[in-house]
Amino acid sequence: MATAILDIDGTLVDTNYHHAVAWYRAFRTFGFVLPLWRIHRHIGMGGDQLVAALAGEGFDREHGEAVRAAEKVLYVQLIDEVQPFTGARELISTLKGEGHVVVLASSAKPEELEHYLTLLDARSLVDGWTDSGDVEKTKPEPDLVNAALEKAGAKPKDAVMIGDSTWDCLAAEAAKVRSIGVLTGGFSEQELRDAGAAEVFESVGELAKHVNEVVVRV
Repeated sequence: MATAILDIDGTLVDTNYHHAVAWYRAFRTFGFVLPLWRIHRHIGMGGDQLVAALAGEGFDREHGEAVRAAEKVLYVQLIDEVQPFTGARELISTLKGEGHVVVLASSAKPEELEHYLTLLDARSLVDGWTDSGDVEKTKPEPDLVNAALEKAGAKPKDAVMIGDSTWDCLAAEAAKVRSIGVLTGGFSEQELRDAGAAEVFESVGELAKHVNEVVVRV
């Protein structure tokens, strides 16, 4: 049996474009206007990494904390629009039904994570979860994947990471964990494979139909 580490944002719940809009508005508050497509390419990367990646180290030093705080407020204004992807809870249930350990891996703020756990009705189903308090550095650093492994009591060779972004796959690779990608975050199949994904599916609902084929191959 495997330990399945499931990303949440963009994988189980449809949040990536809401986050892109919130970041756009947060940057704009400080006079820094970016095209939304550029912001989207960095969604899945944690806020501690994203500001400098998009606006440079100098901007991050001067405005980073304020931009991150603004994004939090602006995203909360959109969070009620967020919905789980079709098949998200089915995937968790299928994995558990097959005897796998399931840990939800997120660097979201605790209140955002609580919202997602309610949306997915997942508290009693999964074996654990992470939030921003569990990591020092976010994706593409491996801290989040390592924190999920620790919660599961699992070794990298016995785990698989399921995510929607190149940053998920890169973080998994850095932690020596195999990854499976889904297209629901807006990254292409080739991008996910180039970042290390062993398999790519259209959605978690599609992946749920093939659990025994791909997840246990660790």
